[in-house]
Amino acid sequence: MKRRATSFLQGVIVLIGIGALTLLLWEPHTEGRNAHATLFEIYFKDPFLAYAYAASIPFFVAIFQASRLLGYVGRNRVFSHAAVKAMRTIKYCAMTIIGFGVGGELFIMLGDSDDRAGGVVIGILITFGSIVVATAAAVFERILQNAVDIKSENELTV
Repeated sequence: MKRRATSFLQGVIVLIGIGALTLLLWEPHTEGRNAHATLFEIYFKDPFLAYAYAASIPFFVAIFQASRLLGYVGRNRVFSHAAVKAMRTIKYCAMTIIGFGVGGELFIMLGDSDDRAGGVVIGILITFGSIVVATAAAVFERILQNAVDIKSENELTV
């Protein structure tokens, strides 16, 4: 039963990743100012879009690490150094996304756009969500590290 649940969660994570990638590739074509633009104009004349694509890299790394972590859970290796490393990577990815979010907010605020409110709200939501993920990952990393330390101490005494 546990193997089935972790496989289901891995599938959900893969679907989230595919959905995010689809949104990243599809949304610039439907944006108001890019509705009739060529592919070159969309992808090479918009520095904010390049910034958004660079900021998405830590998200996909964290998605991959979460899938690996669920794989460790499915194989009963949750209390291992590899699981701790995956959780640490997720924490660092979330902190990187926070940095990109703050940078994006500065990019929007210092730019000469008429409509900043939507971008600012989305940036705040992404940053807040990343703060929650980073905090949870830090707590889980500490718990896993303590469990791995206790497990290794017990193996040494036996």
